[in-house]
Amino acid sequence: MAANFDSNDKNQWYFGGISRDETERLLLGRMHGLFLVRDSRTRKGDLVLSVSENNTVRHYIINKQPNGFEIGDQDFVDLPSLLDFYKIHYLDTTTLTEPCPKNAPAPPQINTPPPIIQHQQPLYERTTIQQEQVRGLYDFHGNDPEDLPFKKGEILTIVKKEEDEWWLARNKVGREGQIPRPYVERYTPTEGTPHYGQPNIPVKARVIQQRIPNAYDKTALKLEVGDIVTVTKRNLNGQWEGELDGKVGHFPFTHVKVIDPNDPDDNDVSS
Repeated sequence: MAANFDSNDKNQWYFGGISRDETERLLLGRMHGLFLVRDSRTRKGDLVLSVSENNTVRHYIINKQPNGFEIGDQDFVDLPSLLDFYKIHYLDTTTLTEPCPKNAPAPPQINTPPPIIQHQQPLYERTTIQQEQVRGLYDFHGNDPEDLPFKKGEILTIVKKEEDEWWLARNKVGREGQIPRPYVERYTPTEGTPHYGQPNIPVKARVIQQRIPNAYDKTALKLEVGDIVTVTKRNLNGQWEGELDGKVGHFPFTHVKVIDPNDPDDNDVSS
């Protein structure tokens, strides 16, 4: 598909300080090659090129250099030159086709935090940021330079919770990066009681964002806010598998919140 954008019109493609969580809600499942450029939250001064590719979102770090910008092993004098290059050259599986529209109706979760935050917040307040630790439920390899890879059972310290599904964490050697919340559980040396994830499968999850799959994708689940999905598999690429109303299929993990059996309100599946 031919590119359809003016690389010199920064207003078309630059989204400023938009978070990674918001970015993935805008791009996930959208047209192949749809993209935006945003500020990096873990590398001050750098940028991130986020692109919809094969039913996932890939994030490419753009390093600010004294004489321009660098992405991978390619150097450019400015951002328009970089975007023009990837109009005709592939990133991973796609070229850039057009910017994510800014005037499209945004999911309500972008500007209005989902109701689950009201239940999660008291858990956050029990422990200071310096003390709070989590333990990996699964291996996380990361697909982006901003990610912090970790192994199942590895202990991490939470640095900041800027987003719903992605937190900034630090490992034992001092490296910091983004980690996916559903892949960790709360850890304390005495209790080690899980709160942030459920290691057992299957589990119930409540839909927090509507999902209407492409008509040609017969393996994706249609989700409506409030639906209860039975999660049967959590894939590391962010696409979970489960059952809803007798249909089995996949869906993005960012569209659901695993029901916490320790929270009476959250555990009310009839609501």
